[in-house]
Amino acid sequence: MTLAHFIIPIAALLSLTPWISSGVALVMGLVIALSIGNPYILKIKNWTHKLLAISVIGLGAGMDLGVIAKATKDGFAFTVISISGTFIVGMILGKLLKTEKDTSLLVTVGTAICGGSAIAAVAPVIRAKHHEVTVSLGIVFLLNAAALFIFPAVGHYFHLTQWQFGVWSALAIHDTSSVVGSTLQFGAEALSIGTTVKLTRALWIIPVAMMVSLWGSKTNKEENGEKQKAKRPWFILGFIIAASLVTFFPELKPVGHFVEGLSRKLMVLTLFFIGSGLNRETIRNVGIKPFIQGVVLWIIVAGTSLFFISLS
Repeated sequence: MTLAHFIIPIAALLSLTPWISSGVALVMGLVIALSIGNPYILKIKNWTHKLLAISVIGLGAGMDLGVIAKATKDGFAFTVISISGTFIVGMILGKLLKTEKDTSLLVTVGTAICGGSAIAAVAPVIRAKHHEVTVSLGIVFLLNAAALFIFPAVGHYFHLTQWQFGVWSALAIHDTSSVVGSTLQFGAEALSIGTTVKLTRALWIIPVAMMVSLWGSKTNKEENGEKQKAKRPWFILGFIIAASLVTFFPELKPVGHFVEGLSRKLMVLTLFFIGSGLNRETIRNVGIKPFIQGVVLWIIVAGTSLFFISLS
């Protein structure tokens, strides 16, 4: 028995506590794996996609489809144009930089929709490898942290209105938590608008995962010497069912919030597992290209959306 046999289970349990955020869990897993190794790596890789799917289903229990439907009028056109444009630019950047195809897709999906949640939903569909998911999530979490400081400062510099800043944050910041953190600094109205528009944007996880599945089913992937098709995202159906239950049966909302809370902690645990599945050789092979793609794509999305929103 090595030190890692004891440290990893303890760290996994810590990931389920309120004190460990998703970004911290990912970094904690990386640090442990790169410093003392991971003797459970094969088992963890087998669990990861299942845990991601279960987490996504549970997150649906916290979605109120009625609230999201009402929010579609705020920034709907911007959302459609932004998601489509981000996909086009993201895939072009991936081609130019020669980023791994699946890593490029995950970085693009995370930027286009809602960061880590979108990556978690799409990763099982395309059978993304451990390092591809880890790198994509790491880029998203890093840019989320930067957004908390950059966005309020830029918003004040350009004298954005509460509405403008709320919509801009929802379109250009990856994760909902960072949208909340950024708009909270700007004002109550910006917080309300940013959160509702981001909820609308998050709902695009469903059609995008379905489209990726249909696209992936036409192209075989080589894995362990065998040709495999992209996995059908049946867990998305579970997401829809969970969201529909709490929407059409309001008495289930307390249960839904409880399930969503558990799912968020399970997602944090999963991110710890993902981080702990990396090693130095994999990181060297990945290189800096995905990071460049993520940063450049984010700057383009943030700059373009800011320009058009400032005209409204």
